[in-house]
Amino acid sequence: MDETEFWELVDSARDAAEGDPEDQSDLLVERLSQLDPDAVLDFARHFEARANRAYRWDLWGAAQLLLGDVGDDAFDAFRYWLIGQGREVFEGALHDPDNLAELLEDFDERVDGDCEDLGFAADEAYEQLTGAVLPDLGLPSRPAEPAGAVVDLEDGRALAARFPRLWERFRA
Repeated sequence: MDETEFWELVDSARDAAEGDPEDQSDLLVERLSQLDPDAVLDFARHFEARANRAYRWDLWGAAQLLLGDVGDDAFDAFRYWLIGQGREVFEGALHDPDNLAELLEDFDERVDGDCEDLGFAADEAYEQLTGAVLPDLGLPSRPAEPAGAVVDLEDGRALAARFPRLWERFRA
């Protein structure tokens, strides 16, 4: 499975789920379960690599503005949800997290920004296909600390200055 096929699976599941993150996770498991185990492993590698790329302080700051108090587990779920939004939103957010103010048209913090299940869709599909636990993917582990300059998640003024469009849309 190449990168294009990865994003096509993510997008088609999101579209079929009409944007509901939990339904998207279920559909992704269903669709991955129709592939061979090696393709599921490839999907898992693509997903994990992107989750690791998104382990950055600036994205954590953006998540803080979108969702409120975001701890470690909530940031993991946010990154999984962000991947689930598709290539354009994901890459746009990595380019500049403040872009999320424009990239997220109908963001609802009660439903959006959180989907831990997406991070485990490949695990579930692989287990359904093989009866075994997803093996080690051979990727580097997530860094101990997020990449980039530390963002003070508790400093509203600093967050407003760093993410002016997100602040204006979601916190002002």
